[in-house]
Amino acid sequence: MIPSVFISHGSPMTALVDSPARRFLEGLGGLLPRPKAILVASAHWETAAPAVTAAARNTTIHDFFGFPPALFAIEYNAPGDPALAAQIAATLGRFGLPTTLEPKRGLDHGAWVPLLLAYPEAEIPVLQLAVQTRLGARHHLAMGAALAALREDDVLVIGSGSFTHDLSRFRNRPDVDAPEAADVTAFATWMDEKITAGDFAALVDYRARAPFAVKEHPTEEHLLPLYVAIGAAGPTPKPTRLHSSTEFGILRMDTYAFG
Repeated sequence: MIPSVFISHGSPMTALVDSPARRFLEGLGGLLPRPKAILVASAHWETAAPAVTAAARNTTIHDFFGFPPALFAIEYNAPGDPALAAQIAATLGRFGLPTTLEPKRGLDHGAWVPLLLAYPEAEIPVLQLAVQTRLGARHHLAMGAALAALREDDVLVIGSGSFTHDLSRFRNRPDVDAPEAADVTAFATWMDEKITAGDFAALVDYRARAPFAVKEHPTEEHLLPLYVAIGAAGPTPKPTRLHSSTEFGILRMDTYAFG
């Protein structure tokens, strides 16, 4: 069965600039069974209640500013799947998670940047799932669990966020190859230990238990997609860390598969 995956998507510039994370994402499609469709829970779509895109053909949302024109020129207009979107919304509804269909929304960079690298042909249907940041980790674990059966239909569920995400530290203009900060290492090591051990009770309570949790994630939206990916793997997920690297000494770019 196809695994669910958590991806650290990094800066939009990952689409253009060489890095270990970019090179890993370019090979990700070859590491996984080819999906019939892809559902991406992206940190860059926040809603009050669950929502899923339902466009027949996706547009590309350039949801950033201050980047070079070449980035704004990129289009990743993969097909959508309105019928699958309706199925997903109905399934979430049956699990007590009423879900809105959004037929006009396209793909934000949390979806199209990693998919551009992993599946550059843009032929596989793609849908997006919104995150509800104020509802926390437990809600997103439940939302992923409600969608676990999608894997039986060869739908790849991706949580796209960032393993660490304190962007305030960019004010000091760190070098891309700066050594990893000690607090980043401490947080990421704790998270990896709990993921590897399957200690999901600790992971749900990470803000109270993990060292430097609030520093690494001043807001939660970039870590919550991890919980969707974990939940989508079913009651006994088998985690595998596929990639780990650090950019600017502060952004951990870890990717996990959950089989």
